[in-house]
Amino acid sequence: MLRERGLVRRLGAIDFGDVVPPPYADYDRPPDRPRNERDVLAYSRQLADVVAAAAAQRRFALVLGGDCSIVLGSLLGAKRTAGGALGLAYVDAHADFATVEESTTGSAASMALALAVGRGESRLARVGGHLPLVDARHVALVGRRDGDVSPAHRALALSGILDLPHADAMPIDTGYLAAATMARAAARDVRGFWIQVDVDVLDPSVIRAVDSPEWGGLTADELVRLLTPLVNHPGAIGMSLTIYDPALDPDRSAARLLVGMLESLLVGRAEVSLAS
Repeated sequence: MLRERGLVRRLGAIDFGDVVPPPYADYDRPPDRPRNERDVLAYSRQLADVVAAAAAQRRFALVLGGDCSIVLGSLLGAKRTAGGALGLAYVDAHADFATVEESTTGSAASMALALAVGRGESRLARVGGHLPLVDARHVALVGRRDGDVSPAHRALALSGILDLPHADAMPIDTGYLAAATMARAAARDVRGFWIQVDVDVLDPSVIRAVDSPEWGGLTADELVRLLTPLVNHPGAIGMSLTIYDPALDPDRSAARLLVGMLESLLVGRAEVSLAS
């Protein structure tokens, strides 16, 4: 849908096409693994190949998702490009830090950040090998507004991740937030970093075409101001944008908003590659 709004042309991007996900299978929730674990694992590896190709020659890779589980394939591809340790800026209204036992849905999306830092026993937590895709010390989680009382949130507090929830972060200038995020994600001992943006970080008054809206989020201008220093940092390998649902956007107003935001962020950046 974003391509239909002329996104590739407006960004001057190279389009690497779609990585087609496998059919959804686990309608009945498995007791001991994320839904569709095997297929998400295979998909993540396919996506990693495309991301690595898109990020070659220091092009900025833009991945348009799906749900937050695409961060796994994005990180795997970015890690190949970087050739070493990665950082992660995770901008989301939800922590996505549950294990299989803690998740209320059983979906990999609800566990995406946990899986990225190696939390839990799922094979998805080891998609990159015996080490996690990213060290928790190199992760900043920005903008969540999903509470602090669950086991997943208690684990998040002990994880080493820099947690900047919306209630604490937004009285602070977005420039300061971006600097704090880069201090973690772009630390001296990383070779590059990835940016994951779930559009439900925006307030539902701004965009409703998401699956789990949470009131009290960012405005479009605030998100652009937060992301601009990140995407322009020389260590930024790419960004994934997730959870936009065209089925919830009959008048395409959300698509127009997102394309305008991406144009504001990325036009003028040296070279951009796009995949979905």
